[in-house]
Amino acid sequence: MNAAPADQIRLLDVQGLDVRLQQLAHKRKSLPEHAEIESLTKDHTQLRDLLVAAQTEESDTAREQAKAEQDVDQVRQRAARDQQRLDSGAVTSPKDLENLQREIASLAKRQGDLEDVVLEVMERIESVQERLRELTERVSSVQSKIDDATARRDAAFEEIDGEVATVTKEREVIAGTIPGDLLKLYDKLREQQGGIGAAKLYQRTCQGCRQELSITDFNDVRAAAPDTVVRCENCRRILVRTAESGL
Repeated sequence: MNAAPADQIRLLDVQGLDVRLQQLAHKRKSLPEHAEIESLTKDHTQLRDLLVAAQTEESDTAREQAKAEQDVDQVRQRAARDQQRLDSGAVTSPKDLENLQREIASLAKRQGDLEDVVLEVMERIESVQERLRELTERVSSVQSKIDDATARRDAAFEEIDGEVATVTKEREVIAGTIPGDLLKLYDKLREQQGGIGAAKLYQRTCQGCRQELSITDFNDVRAAAPDTVVRCENCRRILVRTAESGL
C-alpha cells in the first residue's frame, strides 16, 4: 500500500486522538464516585431494611399497647361495676358479699398486672421509636452523601463527555483528509492491536511494541520509498517514518 508521507504522519495525529478517546472512556468508567456510590447505596439499602423492620416493630408494638390498654379498661370497668353493686347494698347474702369482695380483689390484682404490661410495652415502643429516629437520620445522611457523590459524578461526566465530543470532531476532520484504504487498514489494526494501529518509528524503535528493529528490517525501512506504507515486523502495526526515525 502506498500513501503520501503527509497522510501517514496525519495517521499519527488520528492515533493520538484515538488514544485520548480511550483514556477518556477509561476515566469515565473509573471515576472514584462509582465505587463511592456503590458502597453508599449498599449502606443505604441495609439501613432502609433496618428502618422498615423498625417501622414494622413499632406498628406491632403499638397494636400490642392498644390491646393491653383495652384489657386494663375492661377490667377497670368490671371492677367499677362490682364496687358499685357492693356500695349500693343490693347484695345482702354473706356468701354473695364474700364472693363479690373476692372478685373485686382479684380484679384489682388483674388490673395491676395488666398495667405493668402496659408500662412494659410503652417502654419498648419508646425504645423502638428512638431507634426509628436514629435510623431515619442515618438513612437521610447516607442519601445526602449519595446525592452529593452523584452530583460530582454527573459533573465529571459532563466534563469528560464535552472533551470526548471535541476530540471526536477533531478526529473526524483529520481522518477525512486521509485516504480511505489507509484509514481502513489503520482501523483494522487498531482493533486487533489493543487500540494502537499506527506507531512512530523513533531511533530504530517501534513506539507501538517498543521493540528495536533488527538491522535488516531497519535497512528495509530505510530503502523503502517515502510513500510506501511500511509495517513493523514485530507487531505488524503501521510504522510511520518521521525526522526522528534515524533513517
